Amino acid sequence: MKKSNMIMMITFLIAVGMIAKTFILNEDVKVFLLIFFAVGTGLGLLRLFVNSSIKKMKGKGWKTKVLFFSVLLGLGLPFQSWFRNDVLLSMNPSYLTSSLIIMVVGVLFMTTFFGYITKKINVRSISE
Repeated sequence: MKKSNMIMMITFLIAVGMIAKTFILNEDVKVFLLIFFAVGTGLGLLRLFVNSSIKKMKGKGWKTKVLFFSVLLGLGLPFQSWFRNDVLLSMNPSYLTSSLIIMVVGVLFMTTFFGYITKKINVRSISE
């Protein structure tokens, strides 16, 4: 089995296990885990989008590249600052560790999941 498929399955099982544990034990952190898993998957998709956009920058003019990175940093840095200061630093410290773990798991899962789906679509289109 490929390493990326193993990572995808392990991260999925970690996410399901953490969320199931909080719902079974009726812990207060369950809403935060769902939100941070969604944020993590969104960050994974954003990472894939930015990486594909950077690959498409080859051959473009320097003005286009400067504009792209200006917009990227202009939107990304304020959001990152807001997320760190107003969300993470104002959270209950007991929720923080599990929320960050589930967010990283969401990023890893979505990155490997989209790689898996892309390969499946490419194999189908080649075989047709």
